[in-house]
Amino acid sequence: MLSLRKRLALAHVGVIVVVMAMAAFGAYLVFARNVHRELDAALLALAETEMGMLLAASDGSPVTVHEAPPGPGAPSFVRLDRLVQIVDARGGVVARSANLGEAQLPLPPVLRDRLAAGETVFETLDGFGEEPTRMVSVPVPKGAKGSGRPSLLAVQVAGSLDDVNRTVAMASVLFLILGGSLLLALGAAGALITRRAFGAIDDVVRQAHRIGDANLGERLPHPGSRDEIGRLVDTLNAMLGRIEHGMEAQRRFTADASHELRSPLSRLRTELELALRRPREPAAYVETLHSSLEEVESLTLLVEELLVLARLDAGQERDAAETVSLNALAEEAVRRLEPLARERQLTLLLEPAPPVAARVARGAASLALANLLDNALKFSPAGTEVRVRLRADAEAGEAGEAVISVSDHGPGIRGDDLPHLFERFYRGAGARSEATPGLGLGLALSQAVVHAHGGRIEASNEAGGGARFDMHLPLAH
Repeated sequence: MLSLRKRLALAHVGVIVVVMAMAAFGAYLVFARNVHRELDAALLALAETEMGMLLAASDGSPVTVHEAPPGPGAPSFVRLDRLVQIVDARGGVVARSANLGEAQLPLPPVLRDRLAAGETVFETLDGFGEEPTRMVSVPVPKGAKGSGRPSLLAVQVAGSLDDVNRTVAMASVLFLILGGSLLLALGAAGALITRRAFGAIDDVVRQAHRIGDANLGERLPHPGSRDEIGRLVDTLNAMLGRIEHGMEAQRRFTADASHELRSPLSRLRTELELALRRPREPAAYVETLHSSLEEVESLTLLVEELLVLARLDAGQERDAAETVSLNALAEEAVRRLEPLARERQLTLLLEPAPPVAARVARGAASLALANLLDNALKFSPAGTEVRVRLRADAEAGEAGEAVISVSDHGPGIRGDDLPHLFERFYRGAGARSEATPGLGLGLALSQAVVHAHGGRIEASNEAGGGARFDMHLPLAH
């Protein structure tokens, strides 16, 4: 099977051949027609000149063909090899040029009838003389007949087609030579351009073969132009950048997950080993089992969150969207977390708002809101309040947005933590220093769940202190 380069070259040459053949054939036809028209115009001009001299002669003068008399000096090229003949109404030859000799230009009955009707006739004589001949027959006006002259019918002038045919043949050869030269030049130029274009593609292919998991940071060579190949290379390099970023995120996620799993497993193993090292009282075994159960519950929660994130990444964890009343959803979430807020001496307040509905899966919205409230309760100092606000923004996006805001009066979000807040297993400096419980997956999971339903979560700091999280969901009308 021919390669794309060869197919393009053959198609390029084929198109050039067809276009040049059509152009050369059209030029040949136009040139041949113009040359024949020039000959016809010369024959007609000579015939009209003879007729004008014939009509200007007196009635008693004999009918003659006006030829330049031979004499000293340079030869005359006025008549060249034109044959002239004057015929009468009966078809008899009244006068002829000297170069015609005893021969007679043909005057068949059909031509005689057309001349009698006053028609000027052009025709090609194939069997007259040694060369192909072109002849024009011009009728003599009827009013030009004098009393002392015979009744004249027409003036006939003939000329050889040999020069015309030779000129057309030479033009054909010239067209062929020029066409062949142009075809070679265009073919060479097309091959050079194709080689340069596919040379850049070959470089890209070779580099693409060398790029693997170990060297995703390398990029395809850019041809240095902004043409189609340059834009293709830019697109592929951007795709490689996204793949590298995704692979790096996957490696980091795997490393973080391994680290988070190793810590509770190490603690669980240590406690079990200590319990089995020597006999103990039943109460000590019960305490060890309770501590082990807490570690197992922490591991179970971590594994469940990892499974949800894996399904979200694979596009499998997405329930059907429905029209959900965010007012009822927020009331339920606040009611469920009020005992935890009272335990931490916090006030959980839901501000009154007009009815707001969103197009989202109820479970996804409930999980995300619960994570945001739990996060706010973790970082809020005792004696403060956590506020939940609802609003509808009909002008945001194409169909509008429903927004749930959760704000607290805690320490807020540090500037260097803000860009990484929704990364998996990321815990800010404040959370690590205060040993705040958590795995660093709550906000990442909430963001992934909301993203899967066409929404987003934005984090910011309140002007008076504290953090604020805005969950934007598609508005239901």
